[in-house]
Amino acid sequence: MQLYPGMRVGLFGGSFNPAHEGHAHVAETAQRRLDLDQVIWLVSPQNPLKSARETKSVIERMASARRFARGRRMVVSDAETRLGTQYTVDTLAALKARYPGVAFIWLMGSDNMASFHRWRDWRRILGEMPMAVVARPGSTLKALTSPAARRSKLRARSLLDAAPPAWIFLSGPLHAQSSTALRAAAGA
Repeated sequence: MQLYPGMRVGLFGGSFNPAHEGHAHVAETAQRRLDLDQVIWLVSPQNPLKSARETKSVIERMASARRFARGRRMVVSDAETRLGTQYTVDTLAALKARYPGVAFIWLMGSDNMASFHRWRDWRRILGEMPMAVVARPGSTLKALTSPAARRSKLRARSLLDAAPPAWIFLSGPLHAQSSTALRAAAGA
């Protein structure tokens, strides 16, 4: 990754098992609405909250993510594998230390925000950097009333200037595709 002080960079982590148009929608919405210089798709080696038996190899998931990370400002990375981090909180701390002066924003769909309080050290993640949550079908109310949403400040205008814990909810057209549905259809 080539990152420089002053850049605004969205970090979009996930299993991407498989990646799909819904992921692209989240990344593209955040990039456009927040005027991000880059969105980095962080393909996790193995999500600790998901079954390893059902997760494809990181190489397959990287290839899948590359098919949907369109445009020169979208970058697919195995940074967690290279950094040796398993948990988002550790990855974010390592990236902030490695790239001082870069304005990072954590990106996620509202379906993930609804269960964000299950992540290891989720309160510390909220303190590491601001977050942008992109609306996903069927999860808006759960996301907006989640423990993480109640714990942090919702900022509607200038997220990049907000000190964590702060987040923004980006609504708009929804994209219903999900990895769970794709895996179920493939298994049928």
